[in-house]
Amino acid sequence: MDYLKAFLVGGAICALAQIIYDNTKLTPAHILVAFTVAGAILGGLGVYETLTRFAGAGAIIPVSGFGNAIVTGMLNEVKRLGWEGLFTGAFEITGLGVTTAIVFGSLMAVLFRPRD
Repeated sequence: MDYLKAFLVGGAICALAQIIYDNTKLTPAHILVAFTVAGAILGGLGVYETLTRFAGAGAIIPVSGFGNAIVTGMLNEVKRLGWEGLFTGAFEITGLGVTTAIVFGSLMAVLFRPRD
């Protein structure tokens, strides 16, 4: 049942992005930023945590989950360190994922050449 919930919620988030893309003049970059900000706002309000508990990876994997992770890290660090957590908290949870993307992206750029 967990797989079904994750599939349905993740699919709904992606389908919503596709509907927005098909019916507006927004670029994929605009939609990416909008979903990241929406995930951050919903995370700050505590709504996204409920969705994450329900859908698991279906809510964490889309880019809105990244926005939620940034805000969650910041809020946790603010509780622990005070105002300094606003500057360090974003890296606490998301640092590993961003570092992995940079390392593997750089590795692929070295190993393969893009075609014209």
